[in-house]
Amino acid sequence: MQNKPLIGLNAEFRPAKKDEPAFAFLAAGYFDAILRAGGIPVIVPPQANEDDVSALLDRLDGFVLVGGPDLDPHRDGYMRHPTVRCMDPRRETFDRLLCRLIADRRMPVMGVGVGMQLLNITEGGNLFLHLPEDLPHALPHRDPQDPAHRHGLEVTPGSLMDRVYGDGEIRVNSVHHMAVDEVAPGFEATARCPDGVIEAIESVRPDWFALGVQFHPEASSASALDQRIFEEFVEGVLTGAPAEARVAA
Repeated sequence: MQNKPLIGLNAEFRPAKKDEPAFAFLAAGYFDAILRAGGIPVIVPPQANEDDVSALLDRLDGFVLVGGPDLDPHRDGYMRHPTVRCMDPRRETFDRLLCRLIADRRMPVMGVGVGMQLLNITEGGNLFLHLPEDLPHALPHRDPQDPAHRHGLEVTPGSLMDRVYGDGEIRVNSVHHMAVDEVAPGFEATARCPDGVIEAIESVRPDWFALGVQFHPEASSASALDQRIFEEFVEGVLTGAPAEARVAA
């Protein structure tokens, strides 16, 4: 019987308030999805020591970069749009370190939401900072009154996303106002909203199994089919084969 892979998950961070201690926490949908897919989730809190983070990654088989608040555009040399709601600096500093180390060692990785955006930035891509202004003709990608807001998804034939969803109408949840603009070198966009906004990226490097999705397959608003993304990821961690190679097999 194949050993179950250890899959790391970064955590959200909330600093201490008047009468409350600081918290690191994670939506249960992430680790439940990994458990259903046959992996063992390992929640990793924010930390600053690079050697410690590297030693931890030595013990893991793959990593899921979870969603959360926005990345701070200032850190990448851009103006901060008024709508940006930055994640806590302690988490962002850790997440950026974590993603760089994951990329350096070509560890299997899956980014969700802001996790996909971070993966794209780390590898040299960039972001739209506010879709209603950057792409005014785009469909609504977030509805504050409807956390289960959904839109269509168009996938690239032969991609991992195509393998997950196949033929037929696809609709995914959508809760973002930032999105991938220029795709990082070594990646390609493999799913888009009908308005052209990128909803998934996959590594085309032969030595790296890496993917990202802008929507949230772990959320309660996801469909049962979305769970297949986690199953494909865990299978890729086990086989060690890049997504492109496994789809072609």
